[in-house]
Order: sequence, then structure tokens, then C-alpha cells
Amino acid sequence: MQNKAAKTRQKLEGEGLHVPPVLVISVTSKCNLHCEGCYHQALRSKSDAEMSDERIEKLVDEAKELGISFIVLAGGEPLMRANILDISKKTPEIMFMMFTNGLLLNDQVLEQIAANKNIVPLLSLEGYQIDTDGRRGTGVYNQLLKSISKLENKGVFWGTSLTMTRTNFEEVTDEAFIKQLVDSGCKLFMLVEYTPVIAGTEDWVLTEEQKSKVIAIRNKFRKKFPAMFIALPWDEDEIGGCLSAGRGFIHVSAEGNVEPCPFIAYSDTNLKNMPLKEALQSKMLKTIRENHAELKEIQGCALWEKREWVQSLAKTSSNILTKNEK
Repeated sequence: MQNKAAKTRQKLEGEGLHVPPVLVISVTSKCNLHCEGCYHQALRSKSDAEMSDERIEKLVDEAKELGISFIVLAGGEPLMRANILDISKKTPEIMFMMFTNGLLLNDQVLEQIAANKNIVPLLSLEGYQIDTDGRRGTGVYNQLLKSISKLENKGVFWGTSLTMTRTNFEEVTDEAFIKQLVDSGCKLFMLVEYTPVIAGTEDWVLTEEQKSKVIAIRNKFRKKFPAMFIALPWDEDEIGGCLSAGRGFIHVSAEGNVEPCPFIAYSDTNLKNMPLKEALQSKMLKTIRENHAELKEIQGCALWEKREWVQSLAKTSSNILTKNEK
């Protein structure tokens, strides 16, 4: 299926349409937690204008036809959209990775995930109890342990997303911590550098010394444990840098805005009034790709450093679209 999807993208590339292999969809802005430092809550507010279930289902179909082979389900909390697992079930050709806080993984949800091998839940952790509860709320860590136990008992392929900050770095990169998760069935680790989208959290950013250790730590874990380890943005750097704006992925907000990255809430196209194929021809996305050499990671996200430039592109492109529509 992956080969077929790649051939579809290659064919479209030859016809002048660039299609990324990965689509990130924030299926809702709603969440059952209020985590300290959450980029989504900082950048976006809850809205009554979220895409309908029907539009999301159609979007998944469009993605399949264009050769997109991976869809990342993000939020908010994806499981706050009740039927999201039903939508992914209908498209076994696509692998769905779902970022979740893990608190809504009840027995019914677990049965659905276990029955559909194309859904991979990625549970968010900040370390052990003190760090996880400190950022996510009292009692969250113990609830996560229960969810992890249920995933293990069901034989579900699952992973974890570990946001690395200056204070929890030693803990989330500690071999004993990783081993505990591997022994509990974790097969995929996303080591993600914190991006300071909220004023006052700049001191959460990794020190230069900590950053310099990440590749060696990732490589050590790859050799030692039977699991996949991805470190962002380090893995991106190894394949040419920032993959946003369609180089590797695009982001669709809960309201249908097509954006270069989940951290950049600017757009010149919306999927409520156009198909994905048309939205991928966005002038803003193309301009960012053409200026890729300018994107240099300083504090967690290369594009975040250029957000004012991206905002200006979105405004310019939107004005052009408005004039053309007239």
C-alpha cells in the first residue's frame, strides 16, 4: 500500500502537483485537560466552526486518492470527537497515528483500536509522576499507567510522545525510564523538543549542552531496545531540515485551515470551500518550500522563528485570492 501511495504522489508530482506523504489533522480543539505550556491552547481557541464529521471523512478519502499514506490525528484531544475511530476504520490503506493524553482510552475505545491495526495511539508523557502531573494535572500519571496496562493486555501497537524540556530532559532520556515503557509494550518513541510558544516559557527550552546529547541518546536507544525512536527536529535535520509546508507534511486545523505546521496558525486556504487537491496548490505553502534554506531551528521549531514572515505570506495570498474571486 505504501508503494502504491508513493507512485501516486510521484505521478502527481510529474503533473505539477506536490503532495506530501503525511497529513496532520487537528480533528478538534476541545480537550479534557489544560496542560501547562500547551501550544494548541496558546495558539488556538475553541470554536463552534470546526469541520463536520462528513468533511473530515471526505478529507481522508481525498488524502487517500492523492497518495497520502500517513495521517496524524491531533487536537485538542482527538478522542473528544466521538466517531474519529469509525472514520479511520473505513480507510485501512492509511496508517493513522493518534496523539492522545490517554485518559479516554476506555474499554470500548480500546476494543475499536485493537480491531483496527492501522491506528497507533501515541500517549503523551512528561516523565514520571511528578513531571507528568505537574504539567498535566494531579492523578493523570496514574490514569496513564492504567491505560498503558490495558493497551499491553490488548496487544495494541502503541507509542509515546515525550516533550523534552530543560527540567525533564534527564528523566525522559534516562535508560531506566525508557526500559520501563518498552517492558510495558511501547514500540514507538517520539522525543520532541519543546517550542516556547507561550511567553515566559523560554527557560523550558533545552540548553545547548542538552541538545548536543540527543542524537547520541537516540542512537543508543535504537541499538539497545526493540522499538523505534524518532527525535524532532534532529531526524528532520538529517534529511534536509524542516518538513513543514508540504515538504513532508501539512497541517489542517479543526476549522479546516490548511497550515504549514501545527505551530503556525496562518493559512490562505480553507477546506470548507475547496478540495484538498486545490488547497495543496496554496501560494503560501509553495513560497515557504521555495525558501526552505532560510528555515533554521533555534528554539524547537524552525518555522516558529519565521512566524511573522509566514503571517505576511498568508495575508498577501489571501488578498490575491480575494481579488481573483471578485
